[in-house]
Amino acid sequence: MDVRSRSESSRPALVSLTEAAERFGVSVKTLRRRIADGTIHGYRVGRLIRVDLDELHDRLLVEIPSVR
Repeated sequence: MDVRSRSESSRPALVSLTEAAERFGVSVKTLRRRIADGTIHGYRVGRLIRVDLDELHDRLLVEIPSVR
């Protein structure tokens, strides 16, 4: 593994709000609300807002325990 691939693997996978909303089946407005209330972090890249897919996975997906 060279230096380049090591540093790229530690970087967050930032995607647009539209792409993240499609992947997680929520609206862009929901993601904006979660950024505003501090549930998830938004990253400004120029004028664009990006979110980290790994963080969304950890914070938005909640496992529902089974009754059995």
